[in-house]
Amino acid sequence: MDFPERFSNLPAYAFPRLRALLDHHTPGGDVVHMTIGEPKHAFPAWVTDVIAENAAGFNQYPNNDGAPELRGAISDWISRRYGVSADPETQIMALNGTREGLYNAAMALCPEQKNGQKPAVLIPNPFYQVYMVATISVGAEPVFVPATAATGHLPDYENLPEDVLNRTAVAYICSPANPQGAVASRDYWTRLIQLAEKYDFRIFADECYSEIYRDEAPVGALTVAQELGADPERVVLFNSLSKRSNLPGLRSGLIAGGPETIKRVKQLRAYSGAPLPGPLQAAAAKVWADEAHVAENRALYQEKYKIADKVFDGLDGYMAPEAGFFLWLPVDNGEQAALKLWTETGVRVLPGAYLAQGEPGQNPGESYIRVALVAPAEDTRKALSTLRGCLY
Repeated sequence: MDFPERFSNLPAYAFPRLRALLDHHTPGGDVVHMTIGEPKHAFPAWVTDVIAENAAGFNQYPNNDGAPELRGAISDWISRRYGVSADPETQIMALNGTREGLYNAAMALCPEQKNGQKPAVLIPNPFYQVYMVATISVGAEPVFVPATAATGHLPDYENLPEDVLNRTAVAYICSPANPQGAVASRDYWTRLIQLAEKYDFRIFADECYSEIYRDEAPVGALTVAQELGADPERVVLFNSLSKRSNLPGLRSGLIAGGPETIKRVKQLRAYSGAPLPGPLQAAAAKVWADEAHVAENRALYQEKYKIADKVFDGLDGYMAPEAGFFLWLPVDNGEQAALKLWTETGVRVLPGAYLAQGEPGQNPGESYIRVALVAPAEDTRKALSTLRGCLY
């Protein structure tokens, strides 16, 4: 029996690789998980009440594009957060988590050719792994662009060769960045949108960490696109309740963009999508409409930023994250550091190389570890102190 070759060269996903690295070794202490970005703060207590009140909806097929109440709540949130009007009927679709949207948007929107050539998709390196798989799935070429300390931990798409830009169909960008916590400034978005206008490609703006930040809310791509008067189909926004509201299991995400963009994504979703059950859509609508719990959640992370800054004060190369909930810590070798930390202390972190592409010596993540700040503050303090004592 034959199998497709398109995915034959994919490396193992980050977490199976981590298990292969660590699990046959005995942890050196009580296990502390700081690998996966799974929020541990409490979600609003009333969420379960809303689900229970709407439980009869489990007896019905859910609205494929998102119930009107959910799309309306998302539209209102976009207006409050970004100062941009998005028609809930034509410019918004509810997602079953943003990973679905980040994948299916490429399927629905990436052309088979760009200027008569195989299309290129620009991907920051390191990156959220679905970007690469979506690119391969549509027969495009992934172009991995280093996002390193030298570039402010954001990819420098402007200085790519013109022959690459001429066949670029899509550029993925994550701000605040996973894993580095860097934030795209208004100037960065301006230059990227102008580049996209010049070379006629779409920007897939993954802003899932936008509500976790230190002082000022990160500027959004849709905000800048509106200020510039860009083509309304130019920027496609993705966000979710996972990080904002500590509800990764609710799987409520959004995609917003121009009417033609959303029309095409909806058409694909009609054939292949898996929408949220109705009771979960009802709960999600209430959560998108509430900001009080978001501010409380953000304050908890701001406390942990201060803890991390104190623990790593004076550490050469330490970069305090601007936003998000990861530390991107410099080490000599990420795999060796993760293994040492596990076997000597029981603290479990992710080697940075598992989030990036490149041969040894050329992988921009290989001299880093990613550390998730999702545990309660005191647990975080103890784990980070243990980590510093072991590795530095």
